[in-house]
Amino acid sequence: QELLAAQPQEIEPGLILIRREHPTEIGPVDLLCEDPNGGTVAVEIKRHADIDGVEQLARYLACLAADPRLRPLRGVLAAQRFRPQARTLAEQRGIRCVVIDYDRLRNLDPADLRLF
Repeated sequence: QELLAAQPQEIEPGLILIRREHPTEIGPVDLLCEDPNGGTVAVEIKRHADIDGVEQLARYLACLAADPRLRPLRGVLAAQRFRPQARTLAEQRGIRCVVIDYDRLRNLDPADLRLF
């Protein structure tokens, strides 16, 4: 989350971070950003995205939509890997899926030895 908060343009060009851990009635959205058109983008970050991650972001979006100051509002699910079912459900819910290369963001060389 810290990596993407510092570099929201990795999620989408032109994104500007508004706030990390933006509260909703059901829990915090990882990142709340503004896009170049003035729209609000709620970003949920996962290592491996599955259906639960899509559902979680959809619930956050429903809560955030009650605030007219955040409109227009859309969601992005950012993850290193996506289950095919998660991509399908996200598309049905109007949520964009973005693959993030966390190793590149950490400036890790793929040849470096890592435990995980």
